[in-house]
Amino acid sequence: MRFRLLAFSSLLVAAFSVAAGAQTADRQLNLYSARHYQTDEALYSNFEKQTGIKVNRIEAREDELLERIRNEGMASPADIFITVDASRLAKADDLGLFAPVKSTLLEGRVPATLRSDNWLAFSTRARVIVYNKFALKAAEVANYEDLALPALKGKVCMRSGSHPYNVSLMASLIQHLGASNAEAWARGVATNFARSPKGGDTDQIMAVAAGECGVTIANTYYLARLMRSDKPADRKAMEQVGMVWPNQQRHGAHINISGGGMLKTAPHKEAAAKFLEYLTSEQAQIYFADGNNEWPVVASVKVNNPALLSMGKFKADSLAIGSLAKRTPEAQKIFDRVGWR
Repeated sequence: MRFRLLAFSSLLVAAFSVAAGAQTADRQLNLYSARHYQTDEALYSNFEKQTGIKVNRIEAREDELLERIRNEGMASPADIFITVDASRLAKADDLGLFAPVKSTLLEGRVPATLRSDNWLAFSTRARVIVYNKFALKAAEVANYEDLALPALKGKVCMRSGSHPYNVSLMASLIQHLGASNAEAWARGVATNFARSPKGGDTDQIMAVAAGECGVTIANTYYLARLMRSDKPADRKAMEQVGMVWPNQQRHGAHINISGGGMLKTAPHKEAAAKFLEYLTSEQAQIYFADGNNEWPVVASVKVNNPALLSMGKFKADSLAIGSLAKRTPEAQKIFDRVGWR
C-alpha cells in the first residue's frame, strides 16, 4: 500500500511539473515576421504588457522565413508567420504551413473578404494612381486601364512586375477583365514605360514628382508617409503630385493587406490565437493607422491619421483575398510574357 501511495504521489508531482512547464511555455510567443517597420515595436510591447506573454521575434524576408519553417519541420519553434500581401500568405498556405484558428472574435471583427480559412488580414492599404499635376489631369488617369492607353506612351513609371504588390493587382484585373484583357493591359502599360521598372513605390512617386514620368501606381501608406515627413524634399514632392482613387465607377480601388496566421506546428497555440485576436483589437487597429499609415480591417475603428483622412473616402474592391491569391501564378506569367520585369 505504501509503495502504491508513493508511486501515486510521484505521478502527481510529474503531472504538476508537466502542467507547470506547459503554463510557462504558453507565456511566450515565437513570431516570424516579414514586416520591417520599426513602429511595430510598440505593437509587440503593448501585447506583452496586456497579456504577460513574451514575444520572441525573428525578422527576415518572406522567402527566407518560409524556407526556414520548412527546414525546421515538426521541430519549428515558430507560432505565427506575418507578412504583407495576400500572395505571400497564400504561398505559405499552399505549402501547408498554416492551421485554422477557431475564434468567434476574429470572425466577428474581420470581414469575410479579408480572411481565408487559414489566414487573415489585420490592416489594409489601397493601390492608387499617382500623377504629376503639371503634366496630366486626374481625368486622364481615372482608372487602372487608362495607364495602357497610347496617349501615355513614355509617361509611366512602375516597380518590378515580380513584386507582390503588382502581382496582386494583376490578379484582381484578371478576375475583373478576364485573362486576355488583363494581359493586353499589362502589355500596354509596359509599352508606355518611361524607364525600365526599378525601385520601390516611394521611388516611383519621387520620379513622378521630378517629372521623370507622368504617372505611377503606389500603395497609399507610402503617400501618407511622405505627407507626414518632416523632410522639406518630401513635402515639396507631395506638392507636385496628385492622387486618384482608381475605378470608382467600376469595381473600386485594389486593396493590399498585411496579415498572418498560426503555423500548424506552433508549440504555443493558445498564445498564437491570443496574438491574432490582439491584432484586431481597437488599440492595435488604431496603432496600424496612426503608427504605420494603414487602414484598420475592423470597420468600427475610427482613424485619426490626418494624412489618411486627407485622402477622403473611396470605394474599395470587394474581391475576397483568398480567391484573389489563387490568381497570382497566372498574373506572374502574364507579366513575364509581356516583358514587365
